[in-house]
Amino acid sequence: MSVIKLEKRGAIAILTLTRPDMMNALGQEGDGAAVVAACAEIEADPTIRCAILTGEGRAFSAGGDVKAMKARSGAFAGSPYDVREGYRRNIHQIVKALYNLEVPLIAAVNGAAIGLGCDVACMADVRIASDKAKFGVTFLKLGLIPGDGGAWLLPRIIGASRAAELLFTGDVIDAATAAEWGLISKAVAPDVLMGEAMALAERMAQQPPQSLRLAKTLLRHGTHASYETIMEMSAAAQSMMHHTEDHMEGVDAILEKRAPVFEGK
Repeated sequence: MSVIKLEKRGAIAILTLTRPDMMNALGQEGDGAAVVAACAEIEADPTIRCAILTGEGRAFSAGGDVKAMKARSGAFAGSPYDVREGYRRNIHQIVKALYNLEVPLIAAVNGAAIGLGCDVACMADVRIASDKAKFGVTFLKLGLIPGDGGAWLLPRIIGASRAAELLFTGDVIDAATAAEWGLISKAVAPDVLMGEAMALAERMAQQPPQSLRLAKTLLRHGTHASYETIMEMSAAAQSMMHHTEDHMEGVDAILEKRAPVFEGK
């Protein structure tokens, strides 16, 4: 069974990690390919304007498959070279596909997000969580380091000092602390989490889809590109947007004092 399920509800795609009996642990052979395929299907569908990532059962994701680590199987099998390749072709494919998804991605963190699971949540553009959720980057407790890009991304989300505190202590924080630190936007009751995520996704989905995807691209490149590079990218992207029907619809809607209806043209 695939580790991920894709469901489409109008302009919103819902990605669900589907390994609840293992707290949605990741790292089995084929996990990377499954996530890549799901993200590619979303990107190929111009009617999709936003996506939500969540977990089935009581966890968002408990991270890497510890049983596979013990057995040295899946992504953790073989020589150091083999393990490196396992990360590159499997685990790295999971986080890259999610991070590079063209449409905005909301993580609806329904439970524990630990290690790789926390880093997977960080690949989303926005995170909201159940007030019962827990977060931790507990790699050092396993004698490991973040092997999935989390050391690059986490400081950009919560700052260098707090990222170092989480990593070097292996502490697990609750949702209230995660909100205070800026790791999530807010914590909500478990029974309203998906409703909150859907409401947020629906507001994003009201935006013109071409501009929405390009705006996300600029934000992603803005984390590492130079100011001058972003200025050039912005000018090029903006010149294309000025020639869309959605741009004129937005202008007309303002002048006519009505809500716009964007059609992706």
